[in-house]
Amino acid sequence: MADEQLDLGIPMPEGSKGKGGSKERSDQDGPPRRLGDDETIDYISNKDILKLTDAERVRQRIAEVLVHQYGVHPDDMARDYVLQVPNPETGRMSRRRASIAIFEHGKPKSPETLKRIVVTKARPKGGRTVTKIRTYAQADAQLEELRELMLAAGPSCTLGMWTDDKDLYFVERKDTRFEPEFHPLPNWPRGDDTEFDATRDATSLAQLRHADEYMLRFAFRRCHNFVHGNEGLPKDAAFWQFLYVLFAKIHDERLVREHGSVPRFRVGQDDLDRRGNTGSPTVARRIRELFGEVKEFYDDQGLFDQRDELTLSDAALTFITSELAPYNLYATPIDAKGIAYQELVGDNLRGDRGQYFTPSGAVKLMVDILDPQEDETVFDPCCGTGGFLRETLNHLLARWRRENPTATLPDLRKRLAAYARGHIYGADFDPFLRRAAAMSVMMLTDVAGNAYQMDSIAFPDGHLPGNDEAKGVEQIQLGTVQVLMTNPPFGSDIPFSESAVLGKYRERAPKWGVAWAYSKKDGKLERTGLATAVAPEQLFVQRSIEWVRPGGRIGIVLPNGILSNPGPSDEAVRRFILQECWVMASVELPVETFIYDAGVNILTTLLFLRRKTAEEKQAEDFHGAEDYPVFMAVAEKVGIDRRGNPVYERSPEGSVKYEEFTTMETLRMGGVETRRPIKRQRPILDNDLPRIAQEYHEFAKRYEHELPWKARP
Repeated sequence: MADEQLDLGIPMPEGSKGKGGSKERSDQDGPPRRLGDDETIDYISNKDILKLTDAERVRQRIAEVLVHQYGVHPDDMARDYVLQVPNPETGRMSRRRASIAIFEHGKPKSPETLKRIVVTKARPKGGRTVTKIRTYAQADAQLEELRELMLAAGPSCTLGMWTDDKDLYFVERKDTRFEPEFHPLPNWPRGDDTEFDATRDATSLAQLRHADEYMLRFAFRRCHNFVHGNEGLPKDAAFWQFLYVLFAKIHDERLVREHGSVPRFRVGQDDLDRRGNTGSPTVARRIRELFGEVKEFYDDQGLFDQRDELTLSDAALTFITSELAPYNLYATPIDAKGIAYQELVGDNLRGDRGQYFTPSGAVKLMVDILDPQEDETVFDPCCGTGGFLRETLNHLLARWRRENPTATLPDLRKRLAAYARGHIYGADFDPFLRRAAAMSVMMLTDVAGNAYQMDSIAFPDGHLPGNDEAKGVEQIQLGTVQVLMTNPPFGSDIPFSESAVLGKYRERAPKWGVAWAYSKKDGKLERTGLATAVAPEQLFVQRSIEWVRPGGRIGIVLPNGILSNPGPSDEAVRRFILQECWVMASVELPVETFIYDAGVNILTTLLFLRRKTAEEKQAEDFHGAEDYPVFMAVAEKVGIDRRGNPVYERSPEGSVKYEEFTTMETLRMGGVETRRPIKRQRPILDNDLPRIAQEYHEFAKRYEHELPWKARP
């Protein structure tokens, strides 16, 4: 049988291919000299070139998950491992391949040392279409292939996994006096720790483990799809119901961690067998009790009210519990939780007032350039689901880790929670987005974010529920904010026409909210009357400037037209900006930035400003406008095309550029967990945004003495 094993890290002749489209790279000591658009370097071997089919994409993702989440060393894996499986129709043996075979650490790769088998398939067609999640019984035909491979491997192979990036099943083999039996599992244990009692509940499988980003997104998506597809709820209602259960999980972890309570967010083997059918009344009762406690715990923060009721069936609650119970969300990196949460929010909560959720690359660039400090208040008056607030927390956490690499996660989380409680603020017109933003901050810090439902243009006036509360918060009064970041709604189809609102803006900025035209006599702007409607982005520019204190910093997403259109109205906006602010930077984004993530085809610019002090404005009035360097950049690539496919850097000859990266992983070898570096290679995304951030910081340092806005307030 050993003669029939393929692709176990053994170099193949140059240019040759085996099943699965693999070939050895042409330069074994470095990255491949040339790689096709539909090829990649195998994560397991770190050298074989594979054709990147839909099925291969799934396998490569799972291979990384096996390292990051389950602590399996790549050296203990094999791709396309061949086993002899009996054919019941002919009685003869046929060759079958396990997508990934996992062997006992340090032992030769053979059926006798084969411990686990993974079968991966291409994701079903249909994009983001929600379909019903199948139970183990409904997926029996697909799981038969996995069972046959496990039987062919022999008694040492006791664990199996099957996935197509939509469904995911874990199986355990138990030998009996007669025939082996196969039972569903909530999850796998880590590493080579294959001896455990499968009758125990999901919270007892070895240890709760932190979630790999891909697997957490996978679990969140499956839970939401189960509620949407199996419970008959619309997408937004399914989102909130899933979120209630998610916070019950977080609350249960808090009680266990702080008080040593017995975990209640768990599911046993008998419950798992019935999930998706009738579910477990016992599991469902515990989850409903936990959510009741969640509402009480956050009562003083106004996060839930009497309308928030957990209405899911026992089957749905049992399913979600089995999916989430094995993970330790407290120990999971906050960026992984944030990405998983944001993806789910973006797919299910869409505003209808011109809100376009800001893609993560643009959010990171804005936070990087503005560089909020630990003593500064950050405010987003159009916070949506809280992207800028969440990235600010990630930004500070990364800085603290660089400053103190030995800091423990509990200490960092406490520090982050303290910062979020006193310095992170958001507001939005939409009550559902407002609450989604508050919960986003809570996902990362255990503290509900300071988010208010209010009309930011009308503030401090307004009738919405959060307006009066926000008026009592000293940190976010007009003229007090230190760092403001926002992506306001914009578009001529949602103008502001309220005369009371426009009147107040005209008082503070006389050129605002009026009709203007160029004089035929001298070409200067002249007033022709009052405008009856104003585009929201124009008012938000003024409001953003008014909200920050003198010396405060602003980052705002604007449509390109407001900065480049020759019309008198847009010119008035630009004149107002130059009168009130120093321009720190301007970064134009390509259409791909918003097309895939937000679903809109629009050219935008990130504009960075610092509000002038009264003294600086007086000096300009006396001496005239000051000339100073302004950082300007045009991003041409953001790492993806219009369809979301990755775009890679290429050499002049056309070959894809690669980089080597190292991650420190906790690997389970010989029953012992060991921290070891894992070196791998990956293609470099052609993304201008990180380079622009780096060049901006170099620019600011190079022209430090020539920039009037460099002095900190």
